[in-house]
Amino acid sequence: MQLLISAILYLLGSCCLCGMEAHKYESILTVPNGGPWGSWGHQQFCPSGYVKGFALKVDAYQGFWLFYDDTALNGIRLICGDGTVIESSVGRWGNWTKAQFCSSSKLVSFSLRVEKRRYLLDDTMANNVRFACSDKTKLEGLGSSRGHFGPWSNNCTSGAICGLQTKVQEPQGIWDDTTLNDVRLFCCK
Repeated sequence: MQLLISAILYLLGSCCLCGMEAHKYESILTVPNGGPWGSWGHQQFCPSGYVKGFALKVDAYQGFWLFYDDTALNGIRLICGDGTVIESSVGRWGNWTKAQFCSSSKLVSFSLRVEKRRYLLDDTMANNVRFACSDKTKLEGLGSSRGHFGPWSNNCTSGAICGLQTKVQEPQGIWDDTTLNDVRLFCCK
C-alpha cells in the first residue's frame, strides 16, 4: 500500500497526463513578476524532444481606457523541434506574431515583461516574453513595450524547455480585462 501511495505521489509531482500518455519533466521554470489574476490552463508538452521556437498572440494598443480595453499578451505558442505547435490557455483578442526560432539550439530560460497594476486604470499584466537559447542567443517576442522585463528564470539544468502552462484571466465583461498574467515552462532531459 505504501509503495502504491509513493508511486502516485511521484506521478503527481513529476508528470502530467497529456492525452493518454504521461509526460515526465525534470523541473519547472518560473519568474517572480507574473500577474495575480486568472486560472492556470492545462500543461502542454512536445510529443518528443524540445522547444525550438515560439510565437505570441498580441492584442495591439486599443486606445483610451474609457472607450477601449487593452489586454496586450493573450497567448504563447511553442514550436517543438518536430514542428508540433503547443499552447496552453489563450485569450480571445489579438493576432499571432511571426514565429522566432533558435538557429541551432533549444530554448532554456525566459523572462516576462509585465506592467505593474495600475489602480483605477487599464491593466494589461503580461506584455511580452524573451527566451534564451542553449547557444546563449536571446530572442525577444514581438509583444507590447508596456511594463518592464523582470529577472530571467533559472536555466534548464540539463535538456531544454519541453512544455508550458499559462495563467489567463477569463473575459471580465464591462470590467477591465488583462488576459495572460503568467507562464510556467517545463524542462525535460
